[in-house]
Amino acid sequence: MRIKWLEDWFEKIEPKGKWSWLGSTYEAFHTFAFTPKTVTKSGSHIRDAVDMKRSIIIVVIALMPALLFGMWNIGYQHYHCLNASLLECLSADAPATQTIIQSSNQTILQCWWFGFLRMLPLIVVSYAVGLFIEFAFAQVRHHEVNEGYLATGLLIPMIVPVTTPLWQLALAVAFAVIIGKEVFGGSGMNFLNPALVARAFLFFAYPTHMSGDKVWIANDLWGSDAIAGATPMGELAAGMHPSASALDMFIGTIPGSTCETSVIAIALGAILLLFTGIASWRIMLSVFLGGGAMGLLFNAIGYNDYMQLPFYYHFLMGGFAFGAVFMATDPVTAAQTNTGKWIYGLLIGAFAVLLRVCNPAYPEGMMLSILFMNCMAPLIDHCVVSHNIKRRERRIAR
Repeated sequence: MRIKWLEDWFEKIEPKGKWSWLGSTYEAFHTFAFTPKTVTKSGSHIRDAVDMKRSIIIVVIALMPALLFGMWNIGYQHYHCLNASLLECLSADAPATQTIIQSSNQTILQCWWFGFLRMLPLIVVSYAVGLFIEFAFAQVRHHEVNEGYLATGLLIPMIVPVTTPLWQLALAVAFAVIIGKEVFGGSGMNFLNPALVARAFLFFAYPTHMSGDKVWIANDLWGSDAIAGATPMGELAAGMHPSASALDMFIGTIPGSTCETSVIAIALGAILLLFTGIASWRIMLSVFLGGGAMGLLFNAIGYNDYMQLPFYYHFLMGGFAFGAVFMATDPVTAAQTNTGKWIYGLLIGAFAVLLRVCNPAYPEGMMLSILFMNCMAPLIDHCVVSHNIKRRERRIAR
């Protein structure tokens, strides 16, 4: 059902004359609200009710379970660590002790509200900076505004620690959009996943804010202080067995990046992406197969405790599941051929586990694994296509 008054309003504000240079901005908002009226004029074409904006919206909806759970987990980890510090504060002044006592037994809504207030500034900064750059480039080039950042702008805050300073996030977003995407022509032309480019920028530019025990759990509502809380991967890197059980990691009640901890929430998003055909099941499945195979290989070697870790633990820790579902399946930066998708996914999973086990200084290998395979994806497709051509040539020769 079309909304007549909204259509009339868009027609009324359509930029004309001296304001026609704002056409790209107008078109972005107009096509976000209504399906574009333009169609192909000649040549072979496919008509479909799903366009780029609708595909991106499905991705955003698929992210909602992980986002909502992540907000709750921020509050849960905050109050959990406060309660764990109760014994240490018993000898301190009474007001501090009373504050912690009052912070116990928080409801689900209270935990979620705390996390919402911590996540909201990250999301606002991500979208404000990223969309400003997107609109600026579109206006300068006189092109349509790319839709891809609708998902990227949400992904970036979801894969960073909750304590990330807003100014650092703004720099990372600007770097990812300009260097990771716009210099190559915008959405559809980039060869690296922009959200992972932002995280890589933060990791290498500000490592103390992206690793260690004091970056995962927010202490106060508006400040940047944090409470120490080691992630399972951080514990493994320190030579300790994860204190969290496999069930806790599966549910997601562990410290970690804001929305990467719950495998259940990520699985709900994966079901939607697979049901709608937005993401490739070949890539998702092959990432887990590659990671599992490498985990089993290390189990067979059994040189240290990290190698002896059950292979399925790698699926539950860090950003493995989130990366497999939402990052590796990016249709722009992934392999395009069916055979290439299998190779691409298998290598991502294998390299992620390899980096985790063999490099204790960098316990989370999923980011670098996906970025590396983004660079290799065109080569994989080229080799697959070349092999198919040569095979058919031999068939014709016979």
